[in-house]
Amino acid sequence: MSNPKIAIVIGSTRDARFADKPAQWLFAKVKELSTELDFDLVDLKDYELPMFNEMASNLWVPSSDEKAIAWQEKMAEYDGYIFLTPEYNSSIPASLKNALDQAGKEWVRKPAAVFGYGSVGGARAVEHLRAVVINLQMVPVRSAVYISGSDFFKVSPLGANAEMSEIEAGILPSVEAMLGDLTWWTKATKAAREA
Repeated sequence: MSNPKIAIVIGSTRDARFADKPAQWLFAKVKELSTELDFDLVDLKDYELPMFNEMASNLWVPSSDEKAIAWQEKMAEYDGYIFLTPEYNSSIPASLKNALDQAGKEWVRKPAAVFGYGSVGGARAVEHLRAVVINLQMVPVRSAVYISGSDFFKVSPLGANAEMSEIEAGILPSVEAMLGDLTWWTKATKAAREA
């Protein structure tokens, strides 16, 4: 039997984004730490999603836009998600909110973990994202990862632009806790969906 599949979704599409550095680091770490889940890195930039303009969520009406349908089909492949998000003006990027709105039935009864970053660790974005995923009928896991304050400025191009290894000791316990929660909820929800 194959392992459940998890998408690590890069939520920012800005050309100048910081997301690539923590995304690559996280992708390598979770593959090292987990033998029970398989991971893919999914970049919103690769989907060029239009702003949501469907009649309704695909929970109620099939989508018509080919790019939205391609996104839905990709998200349907996964049993759970880790959303990597910066904090923009106390919330998530519009690109991530739009991507969440572009799918509907694909999210239902699947777990969502969050990795946030920014000067306050993306804490407000993480909390907002949790409210959104609840409305999408997902299961938000308790443990999250936050890169904040001096750690953020140590690895960000806005600061010293050091390697992620410089802050790994401080955030790895959070990654391990998040991964533990995500593994449990992925197995539980997958078994329940299949039953």
